[in-house]
Amino acid sequence: MSQDAPGRQTITALEALERDGAKGLERAVAAKLKGELLDLNSPVDPGAHPEPVYLDSPEGLEILRHSASHVMAMAVKELFPEAKVTIGPAIEDGFYYDFDYVRPFKEEDLPKIEEKMGELIKADIPFLREEIPKGEAIELFKRMGEDYKVEILEELDQERVTLYRNHDFVDLCRGPHVPSTKYIKAYKLTKVAGAYWRGDEKRAMLSRIYGTAFPDRKSLKQYLHRIEEAKRRSHVKLGAQLELFSTHEEIGAGMVVWHPNGAILRKVIEDFEVQEHLRRGYEIVRGPQLLKTELWKKSGHFDNYREHMYFTTIDEQSYGIKPMNCLAHMFIYKSKIRSYRDLPKRYFELGTVHRHERSGVLHGLLRVREFTQDDAHIICAPEQLNQEIKGVINFVQDVMAVFGFEYELELSTRPDKSIGSDEDWELATSALKEAMEQSGLPYDINEGDGAFYGPKIDVKLSDALGRKWQCATIQCDFTLPERFDLYYVDKDGERRRPAMIHRVILGAIERFIGILIEHHAGAFPTWLAPVQAIVLTVADRHIPHAQEVYGALKKAGIRVKADFRNEKLGFKVREAQVMKIPYMLIVGDKEVEAKGVTPRLRSGKNLELMDVAKFLEVIRDEIQQRR
Repeated sequence: MSQDAPGRQTITALEALERDGAKGLERAVAAKLKGELLDLNSPVDPGAHPEPVYLDSPEGLEILRHSASHVMAMAVKELFPEAKVTIGPAIEDGFYYDFDYVRPFKEEDLPKIEEKMGELIKADIPFLREEIPKGEAIELFKRMGEDYKVEILEELDQERVTLYRNHDFVDLCRGPHVPSTKYIKAYKLTKVAGAYWRGDEKRAMLSRIYGTAFPDRKSLKQYLHRIEEAKRRSHVKLGAQLELFSTHEEIGAGMVVWHPNGAILRKVIEDFEVQEHLRRGYEIVRGPQLLKTELWKKSGHFDNYREHMYFTTIDEQSYGIKPMNCLAHMFIYKSKIRSYRDLPKRYFELGTVHRHERSGVLHGLLRVREFTQDDAHIICAPEQLNQEIKGVINFVQDVMAVFGFEYELELSTRPDKSIGSDEDWELATSALKEAMEQSGLPYDINEGDGAFYGPKIDVKLSDALGRKWQCATIQCDFTLPERFDLYYVDKDGERRRPAMIHRVILGAIERFIGILIEHHAGAFPTWLAPVQAIVLTVADRHIPHAQEVYGALKKAGIRVKADFRNEKLGFKVREAQVMKIPYMLIVGDKEVEAKGVTPRLRSGKNLELMDVAKFLEVIRDEIQQRR
């Protein structure tokens, strides 16, 4: 027992756990008391009853990874003493630390840093927590030449701060951490990248080193395998290989150029979307790209979303390039007086929008500045809200089943930066909750992450590697109908205010295609494949029959190509496999004689020789079944 203040007796969190007979303390890395995470050696009242935090729990894993980031920073400082440290948080699946050094760190530096980390881990160096006055910490880091830590400290609005020491290494940190470096048993540095200090393009460019850590080597090995698989499935790499899309600095960052194969893939998805929306009672509409800035001020976008928007001036009039499609849809609704009998109105637009994203976050199709949303706005009577939200949820379920994605739901509530009354937010949030509960779907709560005008349901789908992607969203809004004076006439002839649902099913088409490429590793199901079949000749004498086969498939609406080059068949087959074409139709002597084809699957499996009509039955069935 010790004293942490004059006359006050304390014990460590670990001693309290041992006293209470907690099981498996050899796996504990921290403790939790009244919702607060503590180091195992943190002082607590003798009557306190903390809970153990185990290494393989989500909280324990985050603590392990945060501790590993400190060890990495220790290693970097020993190897590169002139490097200045900034921040090093745990992130999903790992950790990173940003450094300011005379040159960018390279991939070749990682093995040396890993080796030094191993030495520090083997040395079993304890993590020692220390609480000191902020001014004292500022002077300490000034003496150490750690300017970034000084900047962070000077912005903190608190009198005392916590530091963690590992021998000579000192870091500003809230903690907690594992008791000592020896707890880090399985780790790997994965890559290096550039990152602006605090994400500001006007500030210093730093070197970011990424890594990961796991409770055991088996888990680490499995993770590293997933990373390699993710690289193999990279939509940027496959986008070039399959001739789907490209981006060019000469054109502009975040702007996608669609090649013929990619444009066809996109058209198939968009046509599917249009059919599904029409089938569910949506009306297709279209709004302009430019709207007067006064409208964006009225909607609240100018005050709450301006940093993501582009503006231009025409004839001394300011215009905003639309980042969302909702404003034009409200004007369509307002174009005539609406009766309660007209509701709900469901307006759907494949609307292209522009949003300013920082260059550092742009990536292939997943984060761009110009993209198209499968956007819709449902304007309905408040009493219709529940049924309409459930209708959108059913729509999401049907579409995700077609594309083969599992998913989970998350309810995002009111953010600090928002518009509208507390009453409207409560009504909107309750409507979303009730619809999900009545649909029998579990959901998580994401506090404070709603849109500025209303709460939302986010649909997070899982791909073939188990990664989560946010695509569909359902937002409930009472505020914009108020600001734009939307109304309908009820059965008593009174004017009433409608509610509005903002929703997307796939979200950004670009982003969804990027996810789809990685999910299928570019081997799209036949109904989506840009090229569904290719006719391959064995020799020039087979070309006349091959041309007949090609023509029959083309006439039947199959997306088919022909390769009649004077090349070896094996070479042509390999090229078609690289392009991940579902069917290769071989035409040689026996096919000419039988007036048929021998289909070969991209997996390498050969089907039996069949006539063209039979093959058309096979491929049409796959397309109709969306397989």
